[in-house]
Amino acid sequence: DAPSVISRVQVTVDPGPRFSFSMARIAPVAPGTVLPEGFRAGLPAESGQVSAAAQAGVDGWRNIGHAKAAVSAQDIVADHARRTLAADLALDPGPRLRFGPLTVVGYDRMQLRRIVKIAGLPEGDVYDPADLRRVATRLRRTGVFRSVTLTEDDAITRPDLLGITATVAEEKLRRYTFGGEISSLDGVTLKAAWLHRNLLGGGERLRLSGDISQIGAQSSGVDYALGVSLERPATFGPDNTATLHVDIAHLDEADFNSDIATVGFGLTHYRSEKLTARIGIDYSYARVQDVTGDTTFRNLALPVGVLWDNRDKPLDARKGIYLDAEMKPFLGFGTTDSGLRVKADARAYRSFGLDDRVTFAARLQVGAVFGADLLRTPRADLFYSGGGGTVRGQPYQSLGVKLTDDFKIGGQAFLAASVEARVRVTDRIGVVGFVDWGHVGATDFFDDLGNSHAGAGLGLRYDTGFGPIRFDVAAPVSGDTGKGAQIYIGIGQAF
Repeated sequence: DAPSVISRVQVTVDPGPRFSFSMARIAPVAPGTVLPEGFRAGLPAESGQVSAAAQAGVDGWRNIGHAKAAVSAQDIVADHARRTLAADLALDPGPRLRFGPLTVVGYDRMQLRRIVKIAGLPEGDVYDPADLRRVATRLRRTGVFRSVTLTEDDAITRPDLLGITATVAEEKLRRYTFGGEISSLDGVTLKAAWLHRNLLGGGERLRLSGDISQIGAQSSGVDYALGVSLERPATFGPDNTATLHVDIAHLDEADFNSDIATVGFGLTHYRSEKLTARIGIDYSYARVQDVTGDTTFRNLALPVGVLWDNRDKPLDARKGIYLDAEMKPFLGFGTTDSGLRVKADARAYRSFGLDDRVTFAARLQVGAVFGADLLRTPRADLFYSGGGGTVRGQPYQSLGVKLTDDFKIGGQAFLAASVEARVRVTDRIGVVGFVDWGHVGATDFFDDLGNSHAGAGLGLRYDTGFGPIRFDVAAPVSGDTGKGAQIYIGIGQAF
């Protein structure tokens, strides 16, 4: 006999009286355990505080090696007359354990010994959940596995060993990527890459890449670059990745043409998920043609760098800091001087408002070359300003050092700054306002041959889910290197 239509539904909630903790006790607690602030006598008896305290107590024991710690008893009593809740939790720390052997299941093409080496489980050391998280991160970082799950054995192996099982599922062996950007003045850039994730069965990543840029550019010819790299994880330790690379490029710029070849070896150390360090050795050969004639540059370089990145989302950051700094001493041969090149790229993000809909982003770039004569410094190590990576609204690499009316090269000192205000109008659509500024000096910051320029503009963003599509319109606001509006289209924020 149910009615055919229900026109109104009303739910009435009676909250009842508010209860407070008359007792909030948990024992025994491991040294260094931080319990929730709300789990104290006299404070409101929120149910989440009880479960949070239990979890914090268990985690405190696990953090010092008691992997089987658990809540052994609980006594929760509500006194309705006094409107109080008494919570008394008992913990059983269990024995202090050490890591046992690592068992791996689910692998197919990977070699077992390499999986164990990449994982780097410290067998025999005191159990630490942080070590387990690092093991999972190392395996995922290879890109070989679609999923990685670590589970602890239910039973303890005598006398005090706890075995760990890694269940993995491998990714497809090959991956193809394509990308592109469009600029009204600098033309079209196309990028493609082919990746083999597990070349020799040990997680080796072979990558072939090709870029073609400045197709249809108004002030320069077409540039192209080809690269081959081979990465091997767990080299000289589980947190190190070795890379061997060979790159060739042809640059057809407004002021010079250059053919470049580089071969090198590098080692990246992952100190944490946020901090990485790198060191390498590169040999570079470049043949440059400009108004002064043909010049050959040859040098051996030792780049050393560090990267700190705690952004929430790299393609569309709303909070965090990014800092990439590198110091590269180089030894020149023949007509090439020796010297030191340093550069740094710092970015910061801060969001405000409801659901962080307003984001302010700032970027500072700095670079300098020391110890080498300007004309005897490899052209690829000199600095220019202008274009999407430095000053939008100004032509690509339009600002350099003008030595004569018809001879311009890059400078040995460089500064650039950018600020953006990003506002999300809807969950998908956003608007951006920005100002960019750049400066290039011949041999020193703000020397007599140095000059500056700036650009500003507005942009639209459409969030695709994996990264925003960027559409920017910018125009010069100072300097004499460009005129008229420029358009930039790409994927991801400008920085």
